[in-house]
Amino acid sequence: MKKKTVEASKICIGNLMEPQQANISGNVHGGEIMKLMDNTAGIVAHRHARSNTVTARVDGLEFIKPIHIGNLVTFEGRLTFVGKSSMEVLVEVYVEDLEVENSKSLALTGYFTMVALDEKEGPKKVPELLTEGPDEEKLFLEGKKRYLARKNR
Repeated sequence: MKKKTVEASKICIGNLMEPQQANISGNVHGGEIMKLMDNTAGIVAHRHARSNTVTARVDGLEFIKPIHIGNLVTFEGRLTFVGKSSMEVLVEVYVEDLEVENSKSLALTGYFTMVALDEKEGPKKVPELLTEGPDEEKLFLEGKKRYLARKNR
């Protein structure tokens, strides 16, 4: 099985936040954002594995900024670590007020562990991850550290 680059499965998805996604104060529900993050992670993992994937774990969700109705929210997902059948995906969420120039900023981040499934819904081996450059290598080593820590628990 050939190694695949981070770039090969990376994705960026944008959504305009609407009233049905928010509370009466106009703040978008955290669960709405987490659902969209999970969808982003699932696409990244599916592109890498070229098979169905499921969410096994969510780590380190950190809400930094509120998101409101009318904001453009961008979900950027990329692989950080790949095991035998599991993949760690970093999803970064950016918020932008479309009425304010240069307002795009980081709103939240999270790590999703996705597992590739075969046709019998058992774990499926996935391609190794080929890192390119010091940033990707750093994320890979940090992801491997988290992976091994979870294995030892």
